[in-house]
Amino acid sequence: MLDSKGLGKGGVKLHRKVLRDNIQGITKLVICCLACHGSVNSISSLIYKKAQGVLKVFLEKAICSATTYTEHAKHKTMTTMDVVYALSTRVASSIASVVK
Repeated sequence: MLDSKGLGKGGVKLHRKVLRDNIQGITKLVICCLACHGSVNSISSLIYKKAQGVLKVFLEKAICSATTYTEHAKHKTMTTMDVVYALSTRVASSIASVVK
């Protein structure tokens, strides 16, 4: 007797989550905790949106450069070292721009 599920044809379609602007997940509490780790006592209310914007731009550039490392290595999966190399080059370039 055959199983009611069939022979692997068809099946349940996976529900794909629609990606939205995920920067809203960086809440005021998270920004406040980051600031407290940097020895900041208090934060103005106008800073939160600005911090979200700056963090979004930083992450977009870091992910873009990490993707470049992954594609250059002809990998399909981004490794930890791709991200480390991308961040190290970003830090080195930002330090060089400050020194000049």
